[in-house]
Amino acid sequence: MIVAVDAAGGDFYPKNPVEGALQAIEENSELTVLLVGPEDIIKKELTDHSYDEKRVLVHDAPQVIGMEESPAQAVKTKQQSSIVVGIGLHKAGKCDAFVSAGNTGALLAASMFILGKLKGVLRPTIASYYPTIKGFRLLVDAGANLEIKPETAIQFAKMAEIYCEQILKITAPKVALLNVGEEEGKGTDVLKEIFLTLKEEDNFIGNVEGKDILSGKADVYVCDGLVGNIVLKFGESIPEILQKMIGVAVKDMNLSQNEIQNIQKVLHTALSPFNYENVGGIPFLGVNGVSIVGHGGSSPLAIKNMIKSAVQTVEQDVNGKIVASLN
Repeated sequence: MIVAVDAAGGDFYPKNPVEGALQAIEENSELTVLLVGPEDIIKKELTDHSYDEKRVLVHDAPQVIGMEESPAQAVKTKQQSSIVVGIGLHKAGKCDAFVSAGNTGALLAASMFILGKLKGVLRPTIASYYPTIKGFRLLVDAGANLEIKPETAIQFAKMAEIYCEQILKITAPKVALLNVGEEEGKGTDVLKEIFLTLKEEDNFIGNVEGKDILSGKADVYVCDGLVGNIVLKFGESIPEILQKMIGVAVKDMNLSQNEIQNIQKVLHTALSPFNYENVGGIPFLGVNGVSIVGHGGSSPLAIKNMIKSAVQTVEQDVNGKIVASLN
């Protein structure tokens, strides 16, 4: 198994991608990592570590796509960037998957343009992990498609179901449509059409509201990318905001240091499901390959878990199962 890692992606490259890659090969003796990016900075970073040189490969990609750059323009003009070169290596069969904490839009554009779509897929989608009291579940679409149609919505649901079963190990995952009310007939005309399409599926439980997400009422939450991205970013803000609010309350209550430490421990444990490091990255479902993107601020642990997700996706033949399901 060879997983290519964008060593020039994210806010803390090359340090975090390199460290995360090295942690991954320590954990998986069957894994080789291919670090893609400016060769000089990668090799300089590697000098600070001891590692198995046979299982850590470096491929030079001198250009870097910044986090704020226009995705389409960057992919078009920076053909020697780590993202374009890395996806190209995957397309050429030089590696089994590609992971990046870099520009999400650029990675999606490169994945769609270079890898193409799986047979039968109308549009690829971003499926995001979302924390619930029952563990991580999937939100789809999380930003790739701002508008969706019934025929794409049902494909998104099926692809997310397969990912849930194979990676999250959820048996017969339940699918719900995120809407403004639970009753049939709620929402826009498009949502009503999507409801009727999803209704034909055995595991569709109907409409759910925003209040139902964190309770884990479903395993796959279907929505358009506009709503999905807003919900995703809102969820990401919860831990930081709660910590600030509780911090102010603790200060006003003049608690002892021991009491403060106990509150911090409880808070840390309670909010751990929101920690993106535990899952690392999210997959682009529907592209003809394994392309996974992580948070721009990904730590070495997040990078390691992103690589782990890529390995599992390949080993479980998620793409093969998606093609079989849709065709």
